[in-house]
Amino acid sequence: MRASYRPLPQSFFERAAETVARELLGHYLVSDCRGSRCVGRIVETEAYPGPHDPASHAAASIGHTARNDPMFGPPGTAYIHLNFGVHWCLNVVVRQEGYPAAVLIRALEPVEGLDTIRRRRQGRSDRELTSGPAKLTQALAIPPSLQRHRLTEPPLFVAAGEPVPARALARSTRVGVTKGNERRWRFYDRRSAWVSRRS
Repeated sequence: MRASYRPLPQSFFERAAETVARELLGHYLVSDCRGSRCVGRIVETEAYPGPHDPASHAAASIGHTARNDPMFGPPGTAYIHLNFGVHWCLNVVVRQEGYPAAVLIRALEPVEGLDTIRRRRQGRSDRELTSGPAKLTQALAIPPSLQRHRLTEPPLFVAAGEPVPARALARSTRVGVTKGNERRWRFYDRRSAWVSRRS
C-alpha cells in the first residue's frame, strides 16, 4: 500500500489512444467514492482511437450524438457509458478536445481497500473482483454522475505507478467488438491474474 498517490498530468492523456492505452498499464486508478479509498493497478485497457474506428461509440457512421458527447471533451476526463443497458464502464478521453478518442479501462489489480471491494462484490472470488470493466466500476463505486470528471483530481483519478516492462506487455484484438475486430488495440499485463481474458 502506498502512503500517497500522485495524479498523472493532463498532458499524459493528450496523445493517441493506442499510446495512452499501452502506457496506462502499471498506473493506478484511485477512488475515494462513497468515502472509502479503493485503489487498483491498471492491468488491461482497450484503445478506441477515433471516428475511423468502426467499433467506437463515435465512429464516423454514428457521428456526434448526445450519448457520445463526453468523448469530444478535454483529454483526461471521464466518459462513462452504459453497456447492454446494465453495466457502467469507465473510459478516459484522450488526444485533444473536439476529437472523439478514448481508452476503456478493462481490468484492475486491487492494491488498497480490498475489504471494501470484497463487500461491494460480495460472493465473488478475489480474482473476479475487478477483472472486467463493469466489475471494476462496481468495486470502486464509480457512479455515472462522474461523467466528464477530470481524472487528474479526487474523488477519482489516475495516479503514477510503474510502467509495465516490454517483456510483460501483451496485445490482442479487443473483446466483444464485431466491427474493427481485427485491430490489436487491447493491451494487458501478462503477469496479472486479474486480466479479464488471455489471448
